[in-house]
Amino acid sequence: MWPGRNWPLGATWSAESTNFAVYAPNATEVWLCVGLEGPGEGERRYPLTEQSLGIWHGALPDLAAGTRYGYRVEGPSEPEAGMRFDADNLLLDPYGLAVSGTASDAWSVVVDPAFDWADEVPMRRRWRDTVIYELHVKGFTQLHDRVPEEVRGTYAALGHPVVTDYLHDLGVTAVELLPVHQFFSEPALVERNAVNYWGYNPVSYFAPDAAYAADDRGQQVTEFKQMVKDLHAAGIEVILDVVYNHTAEAGPDGPTYSFRGFDDRGFYRRVPPGVDGEQEYDDTYWDVTGCGNTVNSEDPQALRLILDSLRYWVTEMHVDGFRFDLMSAITRTAGPDAIRVDMACKLLIAIGQDPVLRHVKLIAEPWDVSMDGYLVGGMPPPWVEWNDQYRDTIRDYWRGHAHGTQTVATRLAGSSDLYADDGRSAYNSVNFITAHDGFTTRDLVSYDHKHNEANGEDNRDGTDNNRSWNHGVEGETDDPDIVALRRRQAANLMATLCLSNGVPMLTAGDERGRTQGGNNNAYCQDNEISWIDWGADNAWLDVYDVTRTALQLRRDHPALRQRHWFEGRPTIVGGPKDLAWLHPSGREMSDQDWYDASLQTIGMFVSGKPLRDPGPRGEQQIDSSFLIWFHAGPEPVTVFLPENDWVHAGTIVLSTDDTLPAGTQVIVGEELTIGARSVVVMQESDATIQV
Repeated sequence: MWPGRNWPLGATWSAESTNFAVYAPNATEVWLCVGLEGPGEGERRYPLTEQSLGIWHGALPDLAAGTRYGYRVEGPSEPEAGMRFDADNLLLDPYGLAVSGTASDAWSVVVDPAFDWADEVPMRRRWRDTVIYELHVKGFTQLHDRVPEEVRGTYAALGHPVVTDYLHDLGVTAVELLPVHQFFSEPALVERNAVNYWGYNPVSYFAPDAAYAADDRGQQVTEFKQMVKDLHAAGIEVILDVVYNHTAEAGPDGPTYSFRGFDDRGFYRRVPPGVDGEQEYDDTYWDVTGCGNTVNSEDPQALRLILDSLRYWVTEMHVDGFRFDLMSAITRTAGPDAIRVDMACKLLIAIGQDPVLRHVKLIAEPWDVSMDGYLVGGMPPPWVEWNDQYRDTIRDYWRGHAHGTQTVATRLAGSSDLYADDGRSAYNSVNFITAHDGFTTRDLVSYDHKHNEANGEDNRDGTDNNRSWNHGVEGETDDPDIVALRRRQAANLMATLCLSNGVPMLTAGDERGRTQGGNNNAYCQDNEISWIDWGADNAWLDVYDVTRTALQLRRDHPALRQRHWFEGRPTIVGGPKDLAWLHPSGREMSDQDWYDASLQTIGMFVSGKPLRDPGPRGEQQIDSSFLIWFHAGPEPVTVFLPENDWVHAGTIVLSTDDTLPAGTQVIVGEELTIGARSVVVMQESDATIQV
């Protein structure tokens, strides 16, 4: 063993030697353990004798990439003091770039980082031009009959032309991957022969999960990079769902895989003094994640690890952004008697000033499991947010529980009540109807209640606040009228999402009627319950057509994806208002109308003459104007098209009402009957876009 150096942390491979550096400030001895190959296997141990600034380090010459390694660490066993050293545990490298093996026999892997990125550069697509598609790496292609069988369910499958062509044709500009950091299933799941399918249980913040690759000796890194390269070649960005708020080591009695064995005292938050009479470093973890522990982002080394991990995925793996799971849990500052949410915490300040990270896409899930952790509308720039208030409002509207249209209009226009008061834009709202946790869109219109019996928890898990409606029958049915209504309602939800101001996020498979059989918490279902069925027999392809058309309209017309807030006034003298809300009678909505709880129909007029947003080179843009009718009532409604000086005729370009197909011509001043529970989009006929 050579002395090596104390930076960078992790295993840094070169043809001459591999440098190892690991942070364990309170350890008394640290051994590097190199896995042997061949019969009997076993390990060879090398004591790390060099230590500086709490970092133990050394270098081994002539070590091949793909070599397995880990650490054994000796030191005080004093849980009440936050020290849990035990040399019997083989520990994963917190900075390891790959992981080999299972939870009971896991090793870090030495990785050769070389990869030919050719001339690839970051796309940096603007938020207002972004359409997010949340998917699971395995579940998206596991049943795809046009993807080669040997790569289904892998990183390689996501980069296959069949997949990238589908995403591009649908109108997706970014995939948001459920966690791909190496994770292990919880022991309780393993005991009942189940697995953690979603992946919200990380053991490494640098290693791509090996289950989605051909092998686990570093190939997972190469496959992931190739997937990113292929998606980028198709014009699709890659966003990672990251879980920096907790780890798979769970509570004090949980398994020790890595972090706890090196620096339990620093890495995990403890209940502060004065809370429930506890002392600062007793055996009580502070938990607002619901997973047994919370990462202490105030600790300098834990903060460094998070930042180093984020930069690694941007600079080395070329991802385009991150969605932070339970963001509130790591935006905390500890006081003398409480740990409070702090928008000026170390992590947010560090990311905001970082020359690499401040320019990537940053999405917050702005809540945790505590009452004070709900931060929707409160994240600082440059963050955008998952907007669950959009989700709840639009679900309620289409199931007939909206109590008027006032809040509905606010959500359609970008949720200015949440984001306009501090200078942010409509794109700070990531709008969604469904996500991985909860009902799919098909199940949202097919079930009143969750059906999670397959999870083995007596249907106690998962939320009961689904805001769903089965339309008369619980679950699947052969009744043609109910099926037709459900499909129209699903199309209404998808069209509304795609045409709302803000950033739309679709959940994979919703556009084709994916069902989980009423399971709204399929976190442990690594099977057909969660995987996307690519067969046409049970697919709602009419919903796909509506979704694709809506996204194409959004892509082709800047009027439908504006960055600036609507002001409800003309953008030029004598011109139309940039946004006008219409009553079915044809007049603009009055103050009294906004408080009419019985109103279930609203027209949204969006002017394209001219747009406030400049073109790519700063030039003025002139677009078509649009009138979108949203009608959630159970009976047809007659709407009157207002006479005006700006739009004289129009064409229906999208409709969920079969009696008003696309291509139907409409004339201002006339009346139009819209079928029950429908969306109808009219585009000005005599305008062309000038960019």
